[in-house]
Amino acid sequence: MSKNKSITLLSFGHACVDVYQGAVAALVPFFVTERAYSYAAVSGIVLAASLLSSVAQPVFGVLTDRWAMPWLLPVSTLLGGVGIALSGVSGSYELTLVFVAVSGLGVAAYHPESARVARLASGGSHSGMAWFSLGGNLGFALAPLLVSAVVVTGGLRMSPLLVIPAVIGSVLCLPALRLLRRTGADRAGAAVAKGRDDRASFVKLSLVVVCRSIVFIGLSTFISLYAKQRMGGSTSAGTAALFVLYLGGAVGSVLGGNLANRWDRVTVARWSYLATAVAVAGIVGVPGPAFYLFVALASVGLYVPFSLQVTLGQDYLPSRVGTASGITLGLTVSIGGLASPLIGAVADATSLRTALAPLVVLPVLSWLLLRTLPEPSLPSALMTRQQKGDPKDDEALPVQPDHR
Repeated sequence: MSKNKSITLLSFGHACVDVYQGAVAALVPFFVTERAYSYAAVSGIVLAASLLSSVAQPVFGVLTDRWAMPWLLPVSTLLGGVGIALSGVSGSYELTLVFVAVSGLGVAAYHPESARVARLASGGSHSGMAWFSLGGNLGFALAPLLVSAVVVTGGLRMSPLLVIPAVIGSVLCLPALRLLRRTGADRAGAAVAKGRDDRASFVKLSLVVVCRSIVFIGLSTFISLYAKQRMGGSTSAGTAALFVLYLGGAVGSVLGGNLANRWDRVTVARWSYLATAVAVAGIVGVPGPAFYLFVALASVGLYVPFSLQVTLGQDYLPSRVGTASGITLGLTVSIGGLASPLIGAVADATSLRTALAPLVVLPVLSWLLLRTLPEPSLPSALMTRQQKGDPKDDEALPVQPDHR
């Protein structure tokens, strides 16, 4: 199996997993409608998905630095799906929190190891990582449509049908894992690249990831409810807003990989966050249908740096690729859930517009942090191999990312 086929399968598998990250936010309006949960209560559900994931994700990253665990891909995919599938079958708020937390644990287990596998399968190119990330973005985008199609027809009791993408995703993992066994990559941990760790830069990058995560999770949790308020109470208006938010991420991921081939990753990420600040201000303040345009622009701006932050983190910590992946790829989503109860509490006390307004500041902080970060240099051995057109480039190479 070629490198491109492996990345394609991994990308589809990533889509099937990230359906369940998007499904949490997509279920929020239905929990409000069917169970009369408050803003604070539904943000608690988002917190349940995020809290365990935030703790577990770096742990799984450390483990994959020491031991390769490719079997985690199908197992964690199924765990993520089962948790969401069961979240709607009980009227108990406490059980809902437990089931959503189980799904978050599955997602946490998936991302560090999948990033390691994608790095090997792509030969380290950030265009390959962009395609892998694209799958996750498409999963996010499909989540509100999938949840609406299932829940609108039969209510939350139909949620067990949401396990279907997990079954498909776990099956799609298997051919890619067979390739790993053939190349021997399944017998080595992720810490195969040589280089000096730049911990100071990685900490700054992690703070950028935190800021991005709070903005993205804040928007994804409340954008559908906010759209319903702005557009006259229509449920379809809320679903459309969430779909636009997630679909824009797919565009941003591919665009980010292409831009990074022309300019360095730090520059691309820096300016995308500045554009995001303007777009989030538009979401909060601009009335009428233009609201959807600003949702799309904010989504693209948040996702242009997404895969670039993963490869930057791996380059800043070349001896701990799994740990870097667990933070930059996994915590990008999960840690924002820790702030969602605060946003929900402010919304209950004031309004959604007031609660979302502070999100404008966070992309600006990301822009300021990125101004202090260096762009890691291209290893000379990899540059020579690329210039010569070494046929081994089509194999799964445990090398530093391609910084062309």
